[in-house]
Amino acid sequence: MDIIIYSAFIAALLPFIAKAPVAIAMQRLGGYDNRHPRDQQQRLTGFGARALAAHQNSFESLIIYGIAIGVTLATNTVGTTIQVLAVAYIVSRVLYCIFYYLDWHFARSSVWLISLICPLSMILLSAM
Repeated sequence: MDIIIYSAFIAALLPFIAKAPVAIAMQRLGGYDNRHPRDQQQRLTGFGARALAAHQNSFESLIIYGIAIGVTLATNTVGTTIQVLAVAYIVSRVLYCIFYYLDWHFARSSVWLISLICPLSMILLSAM
C-alpha cells in the first residue's frame, strides 16, 4: 500500500515541479511577471510554450489518477499489478514532461497514452 500512497504524493507534486521550466522561460521573457503571469505565459513560444503545456497537462492527468487511487483504496484492491501500474504512471508522466521539453512529439504522445492506460487499468482491475 505504501507504493500507492507515495505515488499519489509524487503525482500531486508533479504539476508544481513542471512549473519550474515555465518560470525559467518566463524569466527569460523579460523577467517573471508576478502581477500578470498568465498574460506573460500566453506570450511564451518554443520551449516556454511546450513547458507551459506540459505543466497544464500535468494537472489534467492528475484528475484521472486521483480517481484511480481513490477507487483502488476504496475497494482495497492494492496488489502487485496495481502497484506496478502506479509506478508506470509516475514514470510515464515524468517522461511526458521531458519529451515535451525536448519537442519529441511522437515519444511524448506514446508516454501520454501509457499515462492514460495506467489509471484506467487500475480502475478496471479494482472493479473486477
